[in-house]
Amino acid sequence: MSTLVEKIKAVEDEMARTQKNKATSAHLGMLKAKLARFKRELITPKSGGGGAGEGFDVAKTGDARIGFVGFPSVGKSTLLSNLAGVYSEVAAYEFTTLTTVPGVIRYKGAKIQLLDLPGIIEGAKDGKGRGRQVIAVARTCKLIFIVLDVLKPLGDKAIIENELEGFGIRLNKVPPNITFRKKEKGGINLTCVVPQTELDLQSVKQILSEYRISNADIILKEDSSCDDLIDVIEGNRVYIPCIYVLNKIDQISIEELDIIYKIPHCVPLSAHHKWNFDDLLEKMWDYLCLTRIYTKPKGQLPDFNAPVVLKEDNKTLEAFCNNLHKGILKDLKYALVWGSSVKYQPQRVGKEHVLADEDIVQIIKKH
Repeated sequence: MSTLVEKIKAVEDEMARTQKNKATSAHLGMLKAKLARFKRELITPKSGGGGAGEGFDVAKTGDARIGFVGFPSVGKSTLLSNLAGVYSEVAAYEFTTLTTVPGVIRYKGAKIQLLDLPGIIEGAKDGKGRGRQVIAVARTCKLIFIVLDVLKPLGDKAIIENELEGFGIRLNKVPPNITFRKKEKGGINLTCVVPQTELDLQSVKQILSEYRISNADIILKEDSSCDDLIDVIEGNRVYIPCIYVLNKIDQISIEELDIIYKIPHCVPLSAHHKWNFDDLLEKMWDYLCLTRIYTKPKGQLPDFNAPVVLKEDNKTLEAFCNNLHKGILKDLKYALVWGSSVKYQPQRVGKEHVLADEDIVQIIKKH
């Protein structure tokens, strides 16, 4: 283990020593690829014959999952207790929470699971503390709340972002628009749809040589960096939206609060006094991008209490039917839809129709 950590340290030192200019860009790209490879080996250790470890993850329930990540004693447990009414042990000393504490809230008809994860410390991605398990659970979340102490936010924010980046979690980013395809022969073909400021054929070859890839087609559809290309080659990156929760605002002045409000992706609040929870829940709903669909039995009023919640990437009528029951689709004749996704109220639609938030659907079966 120490050898891998030492190798990572050596590569990071060399990157810090290397001047950034056009002549060294290919060499820096190769070092970044080497670093990504070492980090991957560090977080996915060779499988040994070890016994089963203590269970750390929690079964997924509800429509979405949100993880609270932060240093010890920033108020994650207090926030969860006050939001979800779940008791997570709270004390004034660090590392009070030692395992994952789940809670569930209902918001706008959707059931959302909240996870209070143990505090992470600097060096978590290298295996310190319970950091590796904490960040592994964070990878499975649909949204991450990074809870920060408002009195020392920026240093902590950079450390936590660095730990999550090291684990292949990309916060508030979209996947790079790069097509990467391995092939049997023909060398490396690089196609640039737009002019590139950082990548050229030489730097791409250097990065690929680190992965022992000598035949591939690469299409860059946007101005990409070395890191973007490495993320695409690694293929194990997850892109998760993130909200920075600045806790303990009862300890600062109004003027400071006005400045903090201008930080993007950020919600200041006080978990202890329950201040500004509405703002946090509203922002959480925007970032989750969930779609609520109400069902309407024939001849009855729609059921507005228990919507079917669909994920952002699949909002078709087919997904709605499968969410209700797997057998509905084969009996489906058509559906009547009321709402903003259709031109007429109601309108007949087929299974390919894309639904919008708060549509009302009535299923008509074959007789």
